[in-house]
Amino acid sequence: MKKRRRKPEITKIAGTVKRGLLACGIAALLLCFSFPAVAQPQCEAKNNAFKSGEHVMYDLYFNWKFIWKKVGLASLTTNATTYQNKPAYRFNLLSISSKQADFFFKMRDTLTCVVSEKLEPRYFRKGAEEGKRYTVDEARFSFHDGLCYVNQKRVRHDGEIIETEQSDSRCIFDMLSILAQARSYDPKDYYIGQKINFPMATGRRVEEQTLIYRGKKNIEANNDTTYRCLVFSLVEYKKGKEKEVITFYITDDMNHLPVRLDMFLNFGSAKAFLRSVRGYRHPQTSIISK
Repeated sequence: MKKRRRKPEITKIAGTVKRGLLACGIAALLLCFSFPAVAQPQCEAKNNAFKSGEHVMYDLYFNWKFIWKKVGLASLTTNATTYQNKPAYRFNLLSISSKQADFFFKMRDTLTCVVSEKLEPRYFRKGAEEGKRYTVDEARFSFHDGLCYVNQKRVRHDGEIIETEQSDSRCIFDMLSILAQARSYDPKDYYIGQKINFPMATGRRVEEQTLIYRGKKNIEANNDTTYRCLVFSLVEYKKGKEKEVITFYITDDMNHLPVRLDMFLNFGSAKAFLRSVRGYRHPQTSIISK
């Protein structure tokens, strides 16, 4: 078994979330609200959006030569738990392709995240089977000396282990812990074109992510319901040019539930549509028609 460990560093790295895009794209639906830059990380926040028992299901589609084909399902669940003997929340995101779709591209992604009652990131794990590749990423978060630290470990299918430690003066998030905080923020003061930046642990390093607010749009989900949605784009920059990675739509109410996402892949495009939701906390005031 090969094992590599990289030296600790303070990182602000431009990057992308293309790896495991179908899974992290679901989480990215909720990465929509900025956190003010401060002298030291302020990771605590009040939960105003969700409660234990929330369960959201999605239909996944892929485009083959102008034909949209359903390829699988995804589920996002929220439950109360304990972590290091303290009350916490656990989020689980599962994406799985159908047997028919496995012939073209097999996907079995399982993401688990734990945050404190005050929504501070504590632990993250991602097991991703995508095609012939299988990796496991883990991240553990801590706070001291005015910095946020994240220890990350990636185990590859060949047994190689890569371990890193990064730090930042801001709060570092993973793909799921950021949604826990983001859903409680109020975007009413956003203007179209506004850019939102945040650092995120991606398995081997901390990458700088950029979201752009696009405005509002009515979107029909796969539960025969039309929602008034906020529209955001996750973008990357290469050679000074902006490239759309994901366009996503979340309900314009206090739940901030993800309704749809459009993903632009190197080998095509994919979409995820809300199929069902239960256990949500607030009235769904964003519903236009049913």
